[in-house]
Order: sequence, then structure tokens, then C-alpha cells
Amino acid sequence: MLSTIAININKARASLAGHYWSLAPLASWLLHPQPLPPSQPFSTYVHDDKLGPLRLTGALRRAGSHTLLLALHGLGGDISSHYIERSAIAAHAHGIDCLRLNMRGAALQGEDFYHAGLTDDIHAALTDPLVANYRHILLMGFSLGGHLVLRYATEAHRDRRVRAVAAICPPIDLAAGASDIDAAIRWPYRRYVLASLREMLRRIAARRRLPLPLAQALKITRIRDWDEHLVAPRFGFAGANDYYQRMGVGPRLKQLTVPTLMVLAKHDPMVLTRTVTNALRDPPPALQLHIVERAGHVGSPSDADLQQPGPLGMEMQAVSWFRQHAASAAD
Repeated sequence: MLSTIAININKARASLAGHYWSLAPLASWLLHPQPLPPSQPFSTYVHDDKLGPLRLTGALRRAGSHTLLLALHGLGGDISSHYIERSAIAAHAHGIDCLRLNMRGAALQGEDFYHAGLTDDIHAALTDPLVANYRHILLMGFSLGGHLVLRYATEAHRDRRVRAVAAICPPIDLAAGASDIDAAIRWPYRRYVLASLREMLRRIAARRRLPLPLAQALKITRIRDWDEHLVAPRFGFAGANDYYQRMGVGPRLKQLTVPTLMVLAKHDPMVLTRTVTNALRDPPPALQLHIVERAGHVGSPSDADLQQPGPLGMEMQAVSWFRQHAASAAD
């Protein structure tokens, strides 16, 4: 009996730690933001078969490096998300240029919205003239952005300058991931994400018709319903299940040849570790997996360690890993 109680107490503590490290880094950043390296506004266009040219925006730090880090945010985020800004600081500390890219709609221009397999935005950004002169490209994505960079890395027509990829807390099985975040216990995180997505919808509805009337869309309270009633009809999927099956990167990982770092938080309260590891039963040789004990969803302590040389911290360590593996990939 006592051993069972002790086990349950330890599980509860671990769960609380996952919540803490998901929220504390965000709170710390809001209260004490670090100065970002100077950057210039970035703007390019992606062609959509239904809507024509759509504007993508971001922030580009150019300091003469031959290597560019493209940082991609998660669902409901944008280039001002704390982990994206930390990535820009880490790139600057390592002497690497950085492009913080908003996925379509994230900057609230009201043109469109994105999904977990929409790699067209990455292709468009990497073909922009401002990016053309870089010799090496590094991709780092967080949460849904992590899924996107993984999927991009498995595509045959990816940019051959891409030397390495890092995915932080990515969902691999989209169906399982949606079910997990839609669980009743995770409603605070789901509510936070959907609040950002609803604002995106309001901006779009002011310019064009949505797949679902705005009043009904604003009542959506589950990620699966968002995918079923908005993503699927907008992008030509038969429904949420069809979208998950066709876009999920899990079955495609065997095609991965680019050196890839995947970082999971053992007690992630949003992207459950078991959901990802279940889809990684036979990982490709190019994939290096780290499961971090003291971390939450895209958040971790300032001394997070991935056993890489250089400064500690999740983003700093990820960029250190890039430097170790991008050079060998370029040989």
C-alpha cells in the first residue's frame, strides 16, 4: 500500500513539473524578456491553388553568416512566441543568421490559416531572394512547427541546402495527438491555443468566406473539430481522419536522411511522450532522440542540457547540436 502511494505521489509530482516547465518559461519571458538581435522585416509570397498568392511574414537577422536557421512556431503561436525569440538569440550567440517565420495567417493578415502538413510555406520562404545566397539551411520547429519541419525533411523536393533539422516536442501521430489535447484534463492548454486560432478566423472572415460560418467556428472547443470543420474542407481532405492519415509524418520518417534531432519532454502535458514514442518504434538512423526529464511543452529550465558543448538551455543546446551535425552533413 505504501509503495503504491509513493508511486502515485511521484507521478503527481512529475505531472506538476511538466505543467510548471510549460508555463514558467513563458511567464519568465513575459516578465523579463531578453533583447533580441536586430532584424529586418521579412515578407514573401506563397502560391495557393485556391486563393492565389498569399503573403508570408517574419523577421530576418542578417549578419553575414553563410548559414541560416529557420525557426517555426507551434499551433496558435507566431514569431513572438518565447521559444522562437530564444531561438533567435541562440542563433546569434552561435554566429548564425536567423529567419523567424510566421506560418500563413499567424501574423493576422486575414488571408488564410495553416495546418500540420503545409510545407508550401517553408518552400516559399527558402526560395525567396533574401535567402538565396545562404549555403546552409537549418530548420528548427516547435510543437506543430516541429511536425512541419520533419515532414519537409522527408520530401524528395526539399531544398538541398538543408543540412540538419531539430523538432522540439513535435506531435508525430496527428490523430492520437488531437485526442490527447482534446482530453478534458487539458482544457486550459486547448483553450489557450484555440483563443489564438479564433482571432485568426475573425481576421479571415472580415475578408472572405470561411469553410464554416464564423459564429459556428468560434464555438469550436476541440482541436479535432477544428480539423474536421475548418482544415479539412479548406484544404481538400475528406475529414479530420483523412487529414491526419495523409499529413501525419510518422509513417514517412523512414524516408528521413537529413541529420535530425528530436527532443521530447518526458512529462509534456500537451504532446504526450508515449504518443510520439509509439510512432517511433523503428526510428531511422538519421534521427537522434532526446527525452528530457525536466521540461514541459516547448519550455524548459535555463540549464537544460542535451549533452552538447557550449551554453546550456534548450534552444542554445539545439543550435550547438546543429553546429556539430550541419558541418558533417555538408561534407
